[in-house]
Amino acid sequence: MKPIQVKLKFNAATKDHGDRKPIRDGLSSIVKVGEYLWLACDEGISLERLKKTDDGYHEHTLFKLSDYITLSEEEISEIDIEGIDFENHYLWITGSHGLKRKKPSEDDSVKKQIKHIAKVEAEPNRYLLARIPLVKDDKTGELVLCKSCPHPEDPDKKLTAARLKGDANSNELMDALKKDKHLKNFLKIPGKDNGFDIEGLALDGSRIFLGLRGPVLRGWAIILEIETKEVDKQTIELKSIGPKDKKYKKHFLYLAGMGIREITPAGKDLLVLAGPTMELDGTIAVYRWKNALAATKEVKKSLVYEEQVERVFDIPHGTGKDAGKDKAEGITLISEHELLVVFDSPAEKRKSGKTDVVADIYLLAGKNKKPSEK
Repeated sequence: MKPIQVKLKFNAATKDHGDRKPIRDGLSSIVKVGEYLWLACDEGISLERLKKTDDGYHEHTLFKLSDYITLSEEEISEIDIEGIDFENHYLWITGSHGLKRKKPSEDDSVKKQIKHIAKVEAEPNRYLLARIPLVKDDKTGELVLCKSCPHPEDPDKKLTAARLKGDANSNELMDALKKDKHLKNFLKIPGKDNGFDIEGLALDGSRIFLGLRGPVLRGWAIILEIETKEVDKQTIELKSIGPKDKKYKKHFLYLAGMGIREITPAGKDLLVLAGPTMELDGTIAVYRWKNALAATKEVKKSLVYEEQVERVFDIPHGTGKDAGKDKAEGITLISEHELLVVFDSPAEKRKSGKTDVVADIYLLAGKNKKPSEK
């Protein structure tokens, strides 16, 4: 399936982004809200907003997350944002919640490089699960983030930014998983080593689905389902929704050994972007878990076999001189039958200037005319 391409035009990264790699080189998650795209770069501490124009998505605006929620180490620790979605006037975001193994540098001695490979780090901001009000500005008409604001449909109520209860080393979800028979042994393994690694967030009313890139257990990928409630105006906590009053449900999907790289709602279904769980080039595919949102309401856990998830299409990844490039990381529906895909480590042919990059639009079944984006 050949995609239609669309240009995303960013400004240069600033210290408010995290002063790390260019935004276009680390796109990890995306959601369309109205005429805007909201995107995250996995090495940043900000969210990026682009507006639909005649020739793509431009007018980049950066929103520094520490203006809305409390971060553990604002200036030095990336959040590793891997999932964003919008519902009921809130934009929800999640960090990877995963450990990080240090990369060796060719400039160092062999002894030092080997020592680096043994070092595993926990970055506090990665344990972030939060919601931020997203509403229309009365003066400009733009969709903007707010720390606190009146509810657009009920002025007597307030919308407030809040994050899941926790501390610099963990949060309530990670604490709950420490006794889980499937996941507890993977919490101390770095994400790129098939350890615990959240890479996808999708909303259905009060329910939050978290897709796991790892671990993959004998070919089975995992989606966690949670619900939250307010503790105070800045803190949320998990409800008991699972078996034996656990604070989560588990859904196992057979995706031919691939982990989950992103999830997004599509009517009653969930679209799942699947790919390698470890640091390698490999098959990347979009699956449709049919009737997922209804089916999961009726059960405490589920096992979804290969024949119950439709493999919709594969997405090419970098090979040859582009090995390690063009890794599909984020998906969002821009219309009922048009799926926009953004890439981590885009190949040079996707880039233009110092900041711009091309994303792909795939046409889903059920529509015969070409995508509306040009």
